[in-house]
Amino acid sequence: MTQKPNVLFICADQWRADCISALGHPNVRTPNLDALAADGVLFQNHFGQCTPCGPSRTSLLTGLYLMNHRSGRNGTPLDARHTTVAVEARKAGYEPALFGYTDTSMDPRGRDPDDPVLTGYDKGVMPGFDAALHLPDDMAAWVADLETKGYNLPNGRDDAFQPRQPFDLPKDRGFRFIPAIYPAEQSETAFLTDRFIDWLSEREQTPWFAHFVFYRPHPPLIAPEPYNALVDPKDVAFPARAPSLAEEKRQHPLLAYELERLSEPGKYDDHSPLDPVSANDLEIRQMRAAYYGLVSEVDHHLGRIIAHLKATGQYERTLIVVTSDHAEMLGEHHTWGKEIYFDQAFHLPLVIRDPRPEADAARGSRVEAFTEAVDVMPTILDWLGLATPRSCDGASLMGHVRGAAPEVWRSEVFFEHDFRTVKAQRAEAALGISSDECSYAVIRDARYKYVHFAALPPLLFDLAADPHEMHNLADRPDMAATVRDYAQKMLNWRLTHAERTLTNMQLTSEGVFSRA
Repeated sequence: MTQKPNVLFICADQWRADCISALGHPNVRTPNLDALAADGVLFQNHFGQCTPCGPSRTSLLTGLYLMNHRSGRNGTPLDARHTTVAVEARKAGYEPALFGYTDTSMDPRGRDPDDPVLTGYDKGVMPGFDAALHLPDDMAAWVADLETKGYNLPNGRDDAFQPRQPFDLPKDRGFRFIPAIYPAEQSETAFLTDRFIDWLSEREQTPWFAHFVFYRPHPPLIAPEPYNALVDPKDVAFPARAPSLAEEKRQHPLLAYELERLSEPGKYDDHSPLDPVSANDLEIRQMRAAYYGLVSEVDHHLGRIIAHLKATGQYERTLIVVTSDHAEMLGEHHTWGKEIYFDQAFHLPLVIRDPRPEADAARGSRVEAFTEAVDVMPTILDWLGLATPRSCDGASLMGHVRGAAPEVWRSEVFFEHDFRTVKAQRAEAALGISSDECSYAVIRDARYKYVHFAALPPLLFDLAADPHEMHNLADRPDMAATVRDYAQKMLNWRLTHAERTLTNMQLTSEGVFSRA
């Protein structure tokens, strides 16, 4: 590869790890991601570091665990001192471009209180990126494009995501069968992809670094035709959950709180009249079907991007990384979204395609080793020949990508969640704890999953016997030793990964001594 290479770092919002047809999912069709995985490496046990969107993207783009970056909620400022994958890539001469959003809450210190970037969790762009097309929550650029096409959208995005009316809903279909008001070629997914391909067309001979962010399959679960009808709800498996809502709530106070929070119509899924927690079977299957349709829409546009790279001769000089920020419960345990401790909210897809000959031996392979979102930044930097900052909590996956896995690798994953509601104090009041106590940390290996709360009872699941995490074993006397062992493992993990930017430096009579 004589010409300086390109980096394409794609993140789809709220994509579950199991929603890949190459893995045998019965409903989802992802031929383009399947093909990329066949030409690259698919990581089967990849986990995000935290939820929701802002915190998870912060971990992804800084390589830091939540306990170190501390931007724990959408709206919690990110300390300006932290470096990012984009800042580091600039050291190799790249000008990283953003298409989409990073949901970065900017550090308010040193800014005027009236600075507009302080008026929302999604107003900022992660440092180091040039916003080639910023598409935050209001999606103003897409809405404006729809309006030029003749749509009347006085309420902006809110109007754009209204279901089509009038619409004759068949009896064997649920509410989320109703399509969007726009055709598929005018969706926000198509709009962003169109603009990105235009941008690429101007850079066929210029090295580039792009972070492309799909909003989908994030809710609202409204899909344009034909994606709304791609999956028949009768063919959709029902989510794993307790026999009753009351029994589900008994598992843990946080789960009970989350189920109450989600039971308000429209809380999870905009413009839906449904209470998703207690909706009937048809509606739940239809919601899942709509999600699968949105995944397929993302895959279609992923295919367009890859086809453009191939047609312009750029595919063989572009590192491609495809992942998600966090996942989606899809009705498992009666819950939706991502703000709960189950694997379905944290288990993510990850496909990496390295064009270099060194990766040929591993093409089409699947990695079963545990990997984490914090590994993505070191992987990209390693591929570019750049050093990984000492602050990073992750490790490069290039060995796995090239079929030479490191001899020493992690046997567990670690993830966290901060569920405080600073302004509303809803979680704090419901659970009887303070804001600083609204957190948990998880350590999970191939056998057990331990969830440690700052001020609530712990959880322990035997994943071999109970893969759906239905039975908490933490309060059983015969499991006390296992709870102790995993609590100690977690403490060791946190001690090892606590902020360490300067910890391997020492000021001596000969000056600064530093060990990598």
